[in-house]
Amino acid sequence: MQIINLSSTDSVIHHFLAELRSVDYQTNPLLFRNNIRRIGQLMAYEISKTFQYVPSEIETPLAKTQVNLFTNQLVLSTIFRAGLPLHQGFLDVFDHAECAFISAYRTYTDAVQTEVGINVEYMATPRLEGKTLIIADPMLATGGSMELAYRAFIEKAGNPEHIHVASVIATPIGIETIKRSLPEDRTTIWCAAIDSHLNEHKYIVPGLGDAGDLCYGEKL
Repeated sequence: MQIINLSSTDSVIHHFLAELRSVDYQTNPLLFRNNIRRIGQLMAYEISKTFQYVPSEIETPLAKTQVNLFTNQLVLSTIFRAGLPLHQGFLDVFDHAECAFISAYRTYTDAVQTEVGINVEYMATPRLEGKTLIIADPMLATGGSMELAYRAFIEKAGNPEHIHVASVIATPIGIETIKRSLPEDRTTIWCAAIDSHLNEHKYIVPGLGDAGDLCYGEKL
């Protein structure tokens, strides 16, 4: 399984991620959502380099010419609600892709909020057989939501040809979960940064806080 950390090379992603982490920048949900969306756009561009391309002929107003177009059938999926801005960044680039959605959210199962459970309540997806599935969720913390989302998708819609797991920030624990639960030979993990660990409440450290709340406001 290939793991691609986009922070391992210098790019504008460093700038976007630094702003996302800043407590001062986080006071403006519009700016926060916009930076996650821009990271999605850049990640989509990087992922596009792995696709299969064939020569195709098009006609301009002046002459015919050949261009290389990718042949992958794409399904862009995300996990409500935090994943929506990252998903939109991918959709900005892959604007003809099909889309899939699932609601998977964490709930604490103990009084001191150290044990986390995942609830899945809603899903909509096209068929996945033979397609390229991109699952976008900004925080790959324990990896539990991503694993449940993947299992729910394939149970309902079949096995994709390749899976790209895309996150803004990942952890070693989350990556290990994906490596155990998704196909080794058909999965690539993409992230803008890999942070060191989770705290006792299963939040990424240093991380950036609760991405869903920062994008859309606190939930009850």
